[in-house]
Amino acid sequence: MTRRLLRGPTRRAAGALTLAAALIAATAPPAGAAATARPAVPTIKVANGETQPVFSRADAVTQTVDIETTVDSDRDGVRDRVQLRIMRPKETDRGLRVPTILEPSPYWAGTHDDVPMHPVDIGGAQARSHATVQRNLAEIFPGYYDNYFLPRGYAVANLDSIGTGGSTGCPTSGDRAEQAGTKAAVDWLNGRARGWAPDGTPVKATWSTGSVGMIGQSYNGTLPNMAAASGVTGLKAIVPIAAISSWYDYYRANGGVLAPGGFQGEDLDVLAKVVLTRKNPEVCAKVIDELTAAQDRETGDYGEVWADRDYVGDARKVKAAVMVVHGLNDWNVKVKNSVQWWNALKEAGVPRKLWLHQGNHATPFRWRLEEWLRQTHHWFDRWLYGIQNGITAEPRVDIERAPGRWETARDWPVPGTRTVPLSLNAGAEGQPGALSPRPRPGAPQSMVDAGRTRTAEQLLVNENQADPNRLVYLTPELEKAVRVNGIPRMSVKASLDGRSPYLTALLVDYGTDTRPTGARVDTGERVCYGEGVPGDDGCTTRLAHRTETAPFKIVTRGWLDARNRHSPSRTEPVAPGREYTFRWDMEPTDYVFKPGHRIGVVVLSTDYDYTLRYPAGTRLTVRPGSSKLLFPMAPGGSLEGLG
Repeated sequence: MTRRLLRGPTRRAAGALTLAAALIAATAPPAGAAATARPAVPTIKVANGETQPVFSRADAVTQTVDIETTVDSDRDGVRDRVQLRIMRPKETDRGLRVPTILEPSPYWAGTHDDVPMHPVDIGGAQARSHATVQRNLAEIFPGYYDNYFLPRGYAVANLDSIGTGGSTGCPTSGDRAEQAGTKAAVDWLNGRARGWAPDGTPVKATWSTGSVGMIGQSYNGTLPNMAAASGVTGLKAIVPIAAISSWYDYYRANGGVLAPGGFQGEDLDVLAKVVLTRKNPEVCAKVIDELTAAQDRETGDYGEVWADRDYVGDARKVKAAVMVVHGLNDWNVKVKNSVQWWNALKEAGVPRKLWLHQGNHATPFRWRLEEWLRQTHHWFDRWLYGIQNGITAEPRVDIERAPGRWETARDWPVPGTRTVPLSLNAGAEGQPGALSPRPRPGAPQSMVDAGRTRTAEQLLVNENQADPNRLVYLTPELEKAVRVNGIPRMSVKASLDGRSPYLTALLVDYGTDTRPTGARVDTGERVCYGEGVPGDDGCTTRLAHRTETAPFKIVTRGWLDARNRHSPSRTEPVAPGREYTFRWDMEPTDYVFKPGHRIGVVVLSTDYDYTLRYPAGTRLTVRPGSSKLLFPMAPGGSLEGLG
């Protein structure tokens, strides 16, 4: 195995030392203090446009603080408290003031393994229990932040979100009480909230500059989104990775009850029970029962419970610079959650960056380690220390086009992207339909829903042969590469007759190729990124993307509950056999169809791994020529000559 020490960038940013010196001066003793015997205040070192590792991780100071929030989510008459565990340079006890990089989470104390999922087979048995992740509470600073950022002049901290670990209150899967819990940590670091040591002694963050950054993946990245959406002063930068911006778009889609990939039957209440690790958890029973009643798995409509967990409309309140990160193969937290947040931040004029990578529900730290550290380091240096290091002048977007092959862009979707309508046209008898820029009316085409008997992947094979449980529409083999980037949308004229209200569309790349799966493999290469201490050597093993050779790939997919054809907020009856025009979006994507491949659209009703699963038998009838895919095509591609 190779052990390689990372080296910092050599570029020097103009003005970095001047700005850093001004900040350091603010921590120095006042004029005239030299006559006293007090030692000089330690200072931050900045060189080559970035903070340097001059502080000792081994000698760091740790402390635990219980912070008062503004809410009483467990209704015991006392404001909830959240527990913050901090590690900071020992020099902060001698007058050094530093910013804080914080990771909030409901998972620090582990999760429960005995929470049953909701049934998803309509009329069937209950789904399996939630998986277990147990963690040792003594492991309070896992990951790389302490090894890498603390020596560079940052405090690092872990926060137990409300109702978990050492905090009080009740977990409620993303509502405004959880938002208040994360906000309280920023308030305490700015002297606006009360805090106590474990022995009950009041404690203040006298060592804090008040500048706070947050980073984390999944729920740990959602909490930073929530805190930023509160508009809290002092939160200067966040890096939400595979994070939620609207919980409706995690557990629902266009009126339909939907699962996160791999967790069929999970919902707001299941997740709340999974992370309920506080002392005396029984006090939260009524709160979670109310959540079960409010989440509405019958209609899937967008209502008050979801509006309370939707932060997209609050992007205008955000004062933090936001570096959005998401995997294009992530079907747990789907890409829509990051893209709609990205678009809202753009409209609000918030400083922002975007990484789109080829992983699934993961952080690119271990397969693009050097560049990940450079950019996140510069992001926090820029916004928490005010160092003008050029990070905001770099291309705003990084996209991993293929494993290890990255491109940059000034925006996303890339400028010049245009929407191309592709009609779903009928094919010859026994042949797939045609996907073409020119509509060709034809006789209605029908399929019968397979219900819970076949997965989407099983329904994609043998695309050139007739299959009664799907409708397939294909382009001819492409003459040149075509890149889709943005949000594909469906407009389908169709009727439904049966129990299932679902419409599912899959955008498929048909053509044998070796493609990333989203998973990773261990390369065996050892890479060191920070100061090691006993039990934590400051190193990791580099990963690479796992690939597989297959005849097709689902590029993206989208779902609609036909009863919500006019609005996600309103259920309306569907008359059996009556033709409607249904419109819905697919998940955002960025993908290149290679020459010789075919673009395919496959229309289903039930999507086995995501939607509720009704008994088989619903008939879906589509009117070809009048139905279409709205395809966001990047510049340079062409769909001419497809018929």
